[in-house]
Amino acid sequence: MALDGAFLFCIRQEIETLIGSRIDKIYQPARDELILSFRAKGGAKRVLFSVSADAARVHITETNPENPAQPPMFCMLLRKHLSGGKLEAVEQDGLERILRFRIRCSNEMGDSILLTLVVEIMGRFSNVILVNEHGRIIDSLRRVDEEISRVRLVLPAMEYTAPPREDRICMLNCTDDEIRRKIAELPQMSFTKAVIRLFEGVSPVVAREWEFYTGRGEELTFPLTAEQTERFLFTVHQTQTALQHPDQRKYTVLRTKEGRLKEFSYLHIAQYGTLMVTAAYLSASTLLDAFYAQRDHYARMHQRANDLFRFLVNLSERTAKRVANQKEELLSCDSMETDRRRGDLISANLYRITRGDSVARVEDFYDEACPVTEILLDVRLTPAQNAQAYYKKYRKACTAKKKLTELIAAGEQEQQYIDSVFDALTRAECESDIAQLRIELTEQGYLRENRKAGKPPKPMQPLHFRSSDGFDIYVGRNNKQNDQLTLKFAAKSDIWLHTQLVHGAHVILCTDGQEPPDRTVTEAAILAAYYSKGRESAQVKVDYCPARFVKKPGGARPGMVIYTNYQTAFVDPDAALAETLRVADGG
Repeated sequence: MALDGAFLFCIRQEIETLIGSRIDKIYQPARDELILSFRAKGGAKRVLFSVSADAARVHITETNPENPAQPPMFCMLLRKHLSGGKLEAVEQDGLERILRFRIRCSNEMGDSILLTLVVEIMGRFSNVILVNEHGRIIDSLRRVDEEISRVRLVLPAMEYTAPPREDRICMLNCTDDEIRRKIAELPQMSFTKAVIRLFEGVSPVVAREWEFYTGRGEELTFPLTAEQTERFLFTVHQTQTALQHPDQRKYTVLRTKEGRLKEFSYLHIAQYGTLMVTAAYLSASTLLDAFYAQRDHYARMHQRANDLFRFLVNLSERTAKRVANQKEELLSCDSMETDRRRGDLISANLYRITRGDSVARVEDFYDEACPVTEILLDVRLTPAQNAQAYYKKYRKACTAKKKLTELIAAGEQEQQYIDSVFDALTRAECESDIAQLRIELTEQGYLRENRKAGKPPKPMQPLHFRSSDGFDIYVGRNNKQNDQLTLKFAAKSDIWLHTQLVHGAHVILCTDGQEPPDRTVTEAAILAAYYSKGRESAQVKVDYCPARFVKKPGGARPGMVIYTNYQTAFVDPDAALAETLRVADGG
């Protein structure tokens, strides 16, 4: 997901629309982020600079993050030198991952000077450096001294030197002869590694896309055949055309079918086939804005729910271990019938047994052959007391078996409930969802009530979707909301859907007394599969029936219901469909 030089080239062209604008405000909302606000003709435009190791980028942004009360030192330095400055140029050397913002400013004496804000997008070595008119560093977002690097220092008053540029092909002006010559010099190696080594500004995803077209879906190694070389040159020229003509670009984000972000590019990516869901964007900046906003949201949500994840995992493990021990103990109760038979045999032969005998040898009349069997006796007890001892052991085993059976059933139901909460937590979309799950676990006695928490958050509304035929579909966010949807909200004629034998959300298809089309029922089933534990599977079984056939057993935990008169559909979860059908007021 790295931002390659070619994508940065697309970003540069978008930022060039701000040339002539003046810097209005400068913010540093985070340690590794800067925002410069420009006064443009169409209103204020903000440019985001991030040097985060896993999210280094620069682009125009619509986000407006909260800023610290006290601006950091580098932010104040930029305000001193750049406030009111006019953007004169945005430069990029070929397809290197370095942009230079040339900004016309005034110094303390009122003289016009040209300062350069250098943005280096290089993973964990990314940096933002302010350089004066003489090519010396004023300061940088990250200072690099001898303890960090002995190769290239980035410190105030030092002369700025760009990172060494490798001798690679630039797609913007390369020729077929140049590419052929470079290919001929390559040793035998994998296609992707060779392309990244040969071409400037090419990311792994683009290299794999070239391989996909060149090899027609097969993995390749250099050297290539003559036919493969021609297809390779054609593919390179197609990418070259996309870079030279903005209308030929296809800004694409790829997600897994489960909704996890995978890749982004300025090309249409076909190498994954139907394994990935693609989303198109109008510009490179809007793509990066959406991509990193969603990624940061998921990361933030997972971090805030991390303690709840650990709690549920530990609780599940303890419950599973307890049930396993109870099942093992239940197996030991299988000998209870033998104890009863021994008590009966002793009682039937009291006249033949005397006190002090350690063994009773009697005929086993429970067996048709009546074989002689030996029964161990307690020499301290009378024969009748020995019989009663076996009866007592039998009754104790009966009681234990009944109790253990109940405990095992309760433990298995508890395990299912814990798994359902865990599944809902993995699908939590906001902090309110997490808070509602904490409240649910507190009400069920798993968490202590936090008296300092203040007023509980307002529950979110169920997820709202509208089918292609105009029918409303609602999806529960958690177990309590599942109960509310199924037992109180749904009309008797509405369709209730749920994955078969898999934890997931309750889905209600509102029919208003009509017969919904098959397409609508299928779409509702796909939503039920997507908002379930089977999200990563294919051909998920989804049961559906009129809501009147869904009942809640007495004493059942939240979200647990029984249903009859149902049918079963086999569907594939589809993140793209869920996003398409979703209604804004559904959260």
